Amino acid sequence: MTSVLYDVPGPKARARSRAISVLGIVLIVGGIVALAVVLGLPKTSANGAVQPGLWDASRWDVFNDVQVWRTLGIGALNTLRMAGVAAVLALIIGVLFSFGRGSDHAWVRVPTTVVLEFFRGMPVLLMMLFILLVFSTGSFWAGVAALAVYNGAIIGEALRAGIKALPSGQREAGLAIGLTPIATRFRIEFPQAFRQMLPIIIAQLVVLLKDTSLAFVVGYNELLRSGNYNLSQFFGNRYQFSFFFVVLAIYLTMNLSLSWLARRIAKRTGPQTGKLGKPDAAPPIDPNLVDPRALGAQSRSGL
Repeated sequence: MTSVLYDVPGPKARARSRAISVLGIVLIVGGIVALAVVLGLPKTSANGAVQPGLWDASRWDVFNDVQVWRTLGIGALNTLRMAGVAAVLALIIGVLFSFGRGSDHAWVRVPTTVVLEFFRGMPVLLMMLFILLVFSTGSFWAGVAALAVYNGAIIGEALRAGIKALPSGQREAGLAIGLTPIATRFRIEFPQAFRQMLPIIIAQLVVLLKDTSLAFVVGYNELLRSGNYNLSQFFGNRYQFSFFFVVLAIYLTMNLSLSWLARRIAKRTGPQTGKLGKPDAAPPIDPNLVDPRALGAQSRSGL
């Protein structure tokens, strides 16, 4: 059995692939365990003082304080609040960009293309600083505006690609029944393109959530600033690694949850496949529900 791009591996190749995968997993786990052991070893400073390892209980007792978790929770909520507002605005901006970029009128399409490429090429952090210094919007809206515009440009291109991938008959059918070009785009093309590109859009929203950490530079009290700066400054450098580790775990939890959602949506919106990677076969036809004369007429007509 062969595929379009490669030959399907045989039993020996599959066994060799499994062995390499198991070996790679063992090496990765072993490396993580070795790193954890090294980090846990006590260290001797230049003046001869012995410092406890990074896993020592004296470096983690700060988390017995409820106020620490409250501060981390406020930072996480601020991160989600910025990400949520920016995501809604990014979707709206993406829809506008996709319609302007795909317009039949050059006086709309060309300026939209220039603006879109400009925002796609500008670093998000530089955009945050520019909005904060020029418009004096405050740290929250500077971060929201920069994230919304940048990710809106990416989402707009994804939606435009989804619309272009649709058969031309979809648009022609809408125009044939009397719909205007804008109504055809909104009512026929756009819903299909949005469903087709939904996994890519959600994956870009995961990037948006991670980029909220850049608001640390403009002074917004998000998760990274709350844990790795405010708490570390208050309790001292002794707990810096502990706060870093906890903040990392919170970020991973949020991002992996969104990634899992993206995979679930991709699985539901994509073509359903069987065990061998082929589309599922159609369900069998009940002969009691089919008229034999109709089947004979279809076979004679070439259907």
